[in-house]
Amino acid sequence: MNTPTIFWFRRDLRLADNPALREAVRRSNGLVLATFIIDDELSAPAGPTRARYLRRTLEALDASLDGSIVIRRGEPSRVLAALANECGARTVVATADFAPYGRARDQRVREDLREANIETMFLDSPYVVVPGTVRNQAGAGYLVFGAYARGWSTEPLPAPLDAPSDVTWLRAPSLALDELEDAAGTRRPSYFGDLPDAPAPRLMAAGEEAAFAQLALFRAHLDGYAQGRDVPSRDATSRLSPFVRFGVLHPRQVLAALSGTSPDHQKFVDEIGWREFYADVLFHHPASARQSFQGSMRPLRYDNDAKAQERFRAWALGETGYPLVDAGMRQLLEEGWMHNRVRMVAASFLVKHLHLDWRWGARWFMWRLADGDLASNQHGWQWTAGTGTDAAPFHRIFNPTLQAKRFDPDGVYVKRYVEELRDTPAPDCLEPGGGSSLFNARYVAPLVDANEERLEALARFAEARELARSGS
Repeated sequence: MNTPTIFWFRRDLRLADNPALREAVRRSNGLVLATFIIDDELSAPAGPTRARYLRRTLEALDASLDGSIVIRRGEPSRVLAALANECGARTVVATADFAPYGRARDQRVREDLREANIETMFLDSPYVVVPGTVRNQAGAGYLVFGAYARGWSTEPLPAPLDAPSDVTWLRAPSLALDELEDAAGTRRPSYFGDLPDAPAPRLMAAGEEAAFAQLALFRAHLDGYAQGRDVPSRDATSRLSPFVRFGVLHPRQVLAALSGTSPDHQKFVDEIGWREFYADVLFHHPASARQSFQGSMRPLRYDNDAKAQERFRAWALGETGYPLVDAGMRQLLEEGWMHNRVRMVAASFLVKHLHLDWRWGARWFMWRLADGDLASNQHGWQWTAGTGTDAAPFHRIFNPTLQAKRFDPDGVYVKRYVEELRDTPAPDCLEPGGGSSLFNARYVAPLVDANEERLEALARFAEARELARSGS
């Protein structure tokens, strides 16, 4: 009689190209109990939008498993041990995790289940190249993307695998997925104040079928990506990030589907490379998820008083009076996603015009984004804040008005999300306050003077640099 294997789904919510799942099927001759564990340590700080999108993803996965995925909640070691006793399994298989919490959790699981005489196997990764693989001659990880990318691009790319066949999915008592949303959003920062928690009303479709449809759509329109990706009014980006975030698509599958040598193909490959680079940096430097990577930037002075919290609220609601920033923040509230160019502009505005801690903004993004990924989010914010691995200096400050005129010159994107400006002609609709009040009396006045606050940001940067130099 075959002994069943438990497969623990985490950031690999798919059947195709899932080497760990195929190993679970192989070891048990097709007798598998599939489970997803609601871990409060991960759910509590996750915002309701990400929880809602994860729920839809799990619902799609469950449908592909004939309704047999087992949802449990609790400390993973205890849950897995209990499941093993229920179904008679002696092996648990999962895709390896390389984030700080996931690595520590998996080590505890391995040790705890070993005491219960249960074997654990952690295979593959959510990345094309396993974090920690690409190293310099001294054996350390790279801190510059270009050097990392050269090593990363030479690593072998295995062909994607088909979904396993001839699987008997075991059933066991399961919680309803309501539990997933109930567990989310309970660890909420005080500086969020009365900001909304409701999930974004217009989330992208979820599940493997939707992922492959979006991949095919992007593949058909990849030409022009290198330039078009910066224009927020165009549907020129891949829109694959939520699928890759939860492992509905593996980046191997994406690269295999988009193989080519054109500048557009290469630019997209670079974007995958940036995701892998940030995961690698976080693997080597786990503290960078919570503190500025550059020690010289840690003395940078941020505002955190009541006025700062009022400014944070205005930024989060898209009420700064700077149309491109506000459009992006409202897109985030509405869709749980934001165009990448606008993410950079909005982040720069928070740190360098409002003088707020990058971690405040990073936390809000993780709270509201369906595709919130710790490594990419935290290091993307640090890139913009000038505190991360990137060599570009702090005084790279995005002017939100010039960015709007360059990348949304007709105001198409701004008008899509800022209702008050829909009757305001360009270029007025791109100016602070929306330009002439004749057209937009309902739109808010600018929260700050961007030119004045740019000078203040540079003064604070000089102050931080001097403090770091003097060791104060």
